[in-house]
Amino acid sequence: MAKRQAKARTDFPPVIPVGRKLGAHEDIYHWVLTLRWTSFFALATAAFLLLNLLFAGLYALQPGCVSNARSFADLFYFSVQTIGTIGYGTMTPVTHWANALVTAEALAGLLVTALVTGITFARFARPTARILFSEQALITPRNGVPTLMFRMANWRRNQIIEAQLNVMLLRTERTKEGEVMRRPEMLKLVRDRNPFFALTWTAMHTIDESSPFYGEGAMAKLREEGAELFATVTGMDETISAQVHARFRYSLDDIVEGRKFADVLTIREDGARIIDYDKFHVTLPVEPT
Repeated sequence: MAKRQAKARTDFPPVIPVGRKLGAHEDIYHWVLTLRWTSFFALATAAFLLLNLLFAGLYALQPGCVSNARSFADLFYFSVQTIGTIGYGTMTPVTHWANALVTAEALAGLLVTALVTGITFARFARPTARILFSEQALITPRNGVPTLMFRMANWRRNQIIEAQLNVMLLRTERTKEGEVMRRPEMLKLVRDRNPFFALTWTAMHTIDESSPFYGEGAMAKLREEGAELFATVTGMDETISAQVHARFRYSLDDIVEGRKFADVLTIREDGARIIDYDKFHVTLPVEPT
């Protein structure tokens, strides 16, 4: 359940197209890349079986064209052996029709193998970041000034070089003419860059006169406008030397006032850093000053 909730909050709200929409066959490469692994392997298996059924049917058009093939099942298994270049030798093509089909099937096998191998590699090679976002964003005093904050952690044991953080507030507004518009607003952060993101990073937005969270009734107004926060992190993964990114979404219900994050980072005497992920999402009440 927690994994499903986390996945839902890393995705943009679903978009339901009405009318003309892009079909899978019009952008098949992107469609295959975005399939789940189970769906991808199911599709590859189905394509393999259908291709062999097709060639078995073509062999069956000329009875006796394959020696020792006594049934359609034998022709199917002969097709599997041919497309996989196995060649046990028990069944062999004995006519020009069968040999022509074997030639075509061998070529089809090479192309299909190359295609599936390439797509599988492309799926594995896609650079991804493993960044953990706090489940809640907090509004808490920082140096006497109310500050909106959430924190992140690099879950991998490496560094993200030149990490860049952007936080956008997205809300719905209606113009005087009655037109409904989605208005994005980038929040000004205390620090939006990190030369090497290896441990934790607390994002902070000072709530001053220029902040959309400033003033009495600001949260109520944002709630009426269906506002949400979107955070994106981009940077260079030092291990694979490729650009990676991560994103997270906070609704206004995820923003809590009057609490602070529990400490998760300690430093041992030998200088080693310890991050307690069990406390990563834990918040504590702010003590009155």
